[in-house]
Amino acid sequence: MNTNKNISQINIPHDTIGCLVPHNIQLPIHGKQGGPLEGKTFIVKDLYNIEGRKTGNGSPDFYANTEPATETAVTVQKLLDSGANLVGISICDEFFYSLTGINAHYGTPQNLNAQGRLPGGSSSGSAAALTAKLCDFTLGSDTGGSVRIPASFCGLYGIRPTHGRVDLSGGRAMAPSFDTAGWFCNDPSLFKTLGSILLDNKSAYSHTEQLMLAIDCFKKADPEVSKALRKTIEAVSSIFPSISEVTVAPDGLDHWSEAFRIIQASEVKETNLPWVQKNKPDLGPGIKERFAMAANITLKESETAKKTRKNIRNHLNELFRPGKILCLPTSPVIAPKINTTPDGLEFFRSNALALTCISGLSGFPQVSIPATSVENCPVGLSFIGGPGTDELLLDLALQLSPFCT
Repeated sequence: MNTNKNISQINIPHDTIGCLVPHNIQLPIHGKQGGPLEGKTFIVKDLYNIEGRKTGNGSPDFYANTEPATETAVTVQKLLDSGANLVGISICDEFFYSLTGINAHYGTPQNLNAQGRLPGGSSSGSAAALTAKLCDFTLGSDTGGSVRIPASFCGLYGIRPTHGRVDLSGGRAMAPSFDTAGWFCNDPSLFKTLGSILLDNKSAYSHTEQLMLAIDCFKKADPEVSKALRKTIEAVSSIFPSISEVTVAPDGLDHWSEAFRIIQASEVKETNLPWVQKNKPDLGPGIKERFAMAANITLKESETAKKTRKNIRNHLNELFRPGKILCLPTSPVIAPKINTTPDGLEFFRSNALALTCISGLSGFPQVSIPATSVENCPVGLSFIGGPGTDELLLDLALQLSPFCT
């Protein structure tokens, strides 16, 4: 890993795990000297525009039929202006429409922290790159869990910020009312530093007064995952003034995740589906079916789901009083094995969105920390705060880092 090296020592990393796109940059794009990230290296998801280059959206057909970007994405440019050096573009799930990390065209990046298992998606290559220590930090995006799930599977620090607090201009849209930029780190101190660079000034920092354990979320997780995470919580309990148990979704997390799924699909119908219908790309398994589902979403279904979201937001605004933080499993399972059948992935698919939809529907920030392990595989523990509490969560991640695996 190129840490604090001068420009002449920074090179494109040798990709031995299949995490970088075939159309990767050939030379590093150097950051400005003298910034807080000087000497650091980073890799970005194939969703962010880089001036003079094509953005592929995880699809070779889209890459072949798009034009080079005329400007670099705002978030990428902020990192370059802060001194960081861009050394790669990472593979992601096709059109960002999966949480597994499987790309039928580019392959599945290797997860070296859980070998033989999936890296999670859709920011798969960005997460996998850090398991191989190819750079100092990576940039992903998160709509329905695309930073949080890979962070858990790969044993990384990952954040989905408050919706709108990190500028996504120059990043390709999926479902704009849910889309966020996000980042991964192995180093919790750097994880926090990136927040000071990328987050806007709309902070709502407060001191933690109560940790709320989301009992309905823990029930969604595999029993061994839930058990391991509860042991971690016990170990760090003295850090929190008080701990309580809450039911996040009185009307059921499955009801919430269904509302998320419908709204997401209705927005995909407006963003990426028109291009797919016009150009008829070769879509991989699962991706093709999700686009077909999005095409069939009705206006009535969308309006009903949006009313549900409004009610959920009102409920969560009441629950997340200042000083309260919610604790939950990041993922219901450890990383599934790469050769797991679609039927074998059903428990993961049916329960993952139930956990990730809380932050998505509310727009609240969520961090995942590499809390523990099960069967020698990483397990992430998540914390959600009220809107604008991103800095509080980043501080908490650093505070809890001595207890992490």
